[in-house]
Amino acid sequence: MKSPRHSAVAIVVCLLVPLAGCRGSAADREAPNPQTATPPAGPSAPDGNASARPRIVALGDSLTAGLGLPSNQAYPALLQKKLEANGYAFEVVNAGVSGDTSAGGLRRLDWALEGDVRALILALGANDGLRGLPTAEMKNNLEQIITRAKARNIAVILAGMEAPPNYGAEYTSAFRAVYRSLAQEHQLVFMPFLLVNVAGNPSLNQGDGIHPNAQGAAIIADALWKVLRPVLDQVSAAS
Repeated sequence: MKSPRHSAVAIVVCLLVPLAGCRGSAADREAPNPQTATPPAGPSAPDGNASARPRIVALGDSLTAGLGLPSNQAYPALLQKKLEANGYAFEVVNAGVSGDTSAGGLRRLDWALEGDVRALILALGANDGLRGLPTAEMKNNLEQIITRAKARNIAVILAGMEAPPNYGAEYTSAFRAVYRSLAQEHQLVFMPFLLVNVAGNPSLNQGDGIHPNAQGAAIIADALWKVLRPVLDQVSAAS
């Protein structure tokens, strides 16, 4: 039987192929992402209405944005439904931008953290891996996001990703180690692989083979809910 690590790598072999919304070239390392260079007027909650409720921000790429899905089927919107069903008075903000890298997320962090943010789901890095960007740069970007969020007393949940193995075993190992070391160094709540139990399953993904369909997004939301709920209990008790 394959270990979870080998299974995750096999999943990435099947999935991390060029596609609209996620692909990039070496030139993208320095070129600004047009989707992040001029951010929208403000983050949007699933219902699109302003709210005075404390916020949970999901900062990510197309996997968070819900590319190919109605907005109410992306995992942040599904988390909102779980919050409401369980009596939590929080608002989930979907701050996912298709094609974004860790550098793009860092550039728009101040916008993403507008309002009374209590928790941050950090789900970036998939596009860094697709483009083979240096893992040291990715770690630095993610660490700046983490430290700046924690400086605002925002609880951080780190969701990891796997890199495609075509860059070599050394790169994929270093890529994976970024998330694990950040989680340990900053004592973060850690979900090692955002797409666990979803990636590689055609019945849970759209035709492009990488973006979850509605059923896949629901599984991601279920997995995140298991780690998010205890965080919110701590946040609520401390406020």
